[in-house]
Amino acid sequence: MEAGNKGAASERGRSVGLNIELPFEQTPNPYIDSDKNMNFDFFFVRKVMFVKYSQGFIIMPGGFGTLDEMFESLTLIQTHKIGRFPVVLVGKEYWSGLIEWMKKTMVTQGNIHEEDLELFALVDTPTEAVRVIDDFYAKYLLKPNF
Repeated sequence: MEAGNKGAASERGRSVGLNIELPFEQTPNPYIDSDKNMNFDFFFVRKVMFVKYSQGFIIMPGGFGTLDEMFESLTLIQTHKIGRFPVVLVGKEYWSGLIEWMKKTMVTQGNIHEEDLELFALVDTPTEAVRVIDDFYAKYLLKPNF
């Protein structure tokens, strides 16, 4: 999240931080607006707030937590529990194996529909990621939800 917060801060944008208390890491990064820094003890509460404040996800390569948040957002969008917003995976080489598995296993076995793969975009560059967000919101009014 630090990269997103740093980018927002450099452009004088709002920068929200949703920090989780972990025994081995994690302190809030210095780019979060002081009045928008929230700390959580539990992942499920953090995820609820993460979605509440988000108007798009740009997801970089990461670990279990990244996958958890990605699939949580896709599930909420797929099941219409939240309004659709852009979900962008950055790094075709990193994500291609997972996406192929989703196609060959999840779609084939009927666990998701082929059109569910359209709930996210796959890009390689920051410019492409921004274009996905801009194209989505060219159709809708973008306004902060905090």
